[in-house]
Amino acid sequence: MNKTKILKSVHSFIQSFDWKLFLFLILFLNAKMAVKIAAIIFIYLLRFNFRFGFRLRSTRLPLFYVIIIAIAFLNWFLTGSYLNINQNVAFATGIFFWLLCILAIHQIRLSVDTEESAKIYNSILLFFILNSLFSLGNLLSIMWETGSLNPYQYQGLYQKYFIGTGDDIKGISFDVSTTNALINALGVVFFISRNKIFMSFLCMTVLLLTGSNFTNLLIICTLLYMLAFQSTRDQKSIIVLCLLALVIFVARVSPQNNEYVLSNYEKIFEKEYAVNNIAPAIPVTEKPDSLLTADEKKEKIAKLYLDSVGKARQLSNLIILLHARDSGKIININTTTKPIISEPDINGSFFQKKDENTAQREELIKYNNEEMDDLFNPRFYKPYQKLPGKFLGFIQTTHFLKKNPGKIIFGNGMGNFSSKLAFKTTALDISGKYPKKLAYVNSNFKNNHLALYLYYFSKGAYMHSIINSPNSVFDQLLSEYGIAGLLTFILFYIGFFIRGRKQFYLSIPQLMIIGGAFVVDYWFEQLSLVIVFELMLFLNLKDKRLSNHK
Repeated sequence: MNKTKILKSVHSFIQSFDWKLFLFLILFLNAKMAVKIAAIIFIYLLRFNFRFGFRLRSTRLPLFYVIIIAIAFLNWFLTGSYLNINQNVAFATGIFFWLLCILAIHQIRLSVDTEESAKIYNSILLFFILNSLFSLGNLLSIMWETGSLNPYQYQGLYQKYFIGTGDDIKGISFDVSTTNALINALGVVFFISRNKIFMSFLCMTVLLLTGSNFTNLLIICTLLYMLAFQSTRDQKSIIVLCLLALVIFVARVSPQNNEYVLSNYEKIFEKEYAVNNIAPAIPVTEKPDSLLTADEKKEKIAKLYLDSVGKARQLSNLIILLHARDSGKIININTTTKPIISEPDINGSFFQKKDENTAQREELIKYNNEEMDDLFNPRFYKPYQKLPGKFLGFIQTTHFLKKNPGKIIFGNGMGNFSSKLAFKTTALDISGKYPKKLAYVNSNFKNNHLALYLYYFSKGAYMHSIINSPNSVFDQLLSEYGIAGLLTFILFYIGFFIRGRKQFYLSIPQLMIIGGAFVVDYWFEQLSLVIVFELMLFLNLKDKRLSNHK
């Protein structure tokens, strides 16, 4: 009897999930393109269905995907790109990315349409729990390697972790930590809206562990909006708890991130800031050189020299005292401090970050020296030269369109100015592997975004930040698909998910997260974050539709 009850309980548990959807999420969100393709093949073998349901009225899927492909074909034909074999291969690769988007969103919609809302929710819940376990596993692995309970402040191992610890919190997708951070930002909003305090806090914890300053800022804005305009009393409590966790993390666990953010703010706006008001001040001798100004570097050298002289004198005095004790002599040494045995020098080479050249960086430097001829020079962007590379990328796009008004309507063509495809087809392994014999680099891309990218990312690791990368969905749509592409996105993608005033109001938190994310990377081509956003909004639409029928 007990055995029968256990089997029924197990069966009931298994039946409470949409396992096809869950496995598809796990595979499709993996960083490897081969695994994503395997996920598509897997889900279509299990659920063979190609009835996408694109219509002008009451379309089942966003018409954005169809129209954007049509614009790409129009550009390809009008510009005569079909005459270049390598460009044709690049074009086919770009179309393949968009088709993968359609195939993925179709299966997501099938799951939501055919399964109970509870099963979809449980599948999402299980995914985030598993992702959290993988992320915490990443952290435990780092703690084991460093022997430190807080690797975010551990400067040993040549600062292998320290301020960059969050970069290794990749979660179950094994993608970059920014992907993990933004997926969990969506998770925080999703679970708050359903009053799930534990899951909201768990997603917030993983988000914080990634150390993504941009995502922290994005979630702060979103949570403050929800706190003021879109939350119940219980939800306000969850929001306050999440915000409190963020404050504790940035103040006590990883205060050096404040230094990084504020130093960039100072560079842009030329303003002084008071670090003591935000986090305990870190002595200049304990800061990595990448965070120091020229004057601070001189001060650090001077202090290290004086410290080394002082320690040498202390050691010498200690040796004399020990020798005198052994020989029975009495020696009076005039010293103001007790002889001590020095501890490991936090400023020694073991505690300072190495500026090593990886194989990829060497290739970027070589390409930059041989092919680019210093095409990018910040001095040409006065008065914008103090701005990060992200802003300079948008400026490049606006300048290009002003000089080429014929490109304003439909853009410069897919893969020809600002996209993951454009970077991938350089065959420099910037956005994954690509055959060198099929390499394709459009001259307008080369003279603008590629030159800008190489300027920053061929330098030391301290320059390798999303704030210096020109990647952006908005930049991609405007530069490669023109005003037509940008309007298509607004009307037929965002508009698809906010069909009414009430639905727009309910979707604002998710739109804030995805809108901010679209500023920092090519997420449609990344084939990760967007599918999570679409799944959550499809579920919201279904729940709203069911509630209206009650």
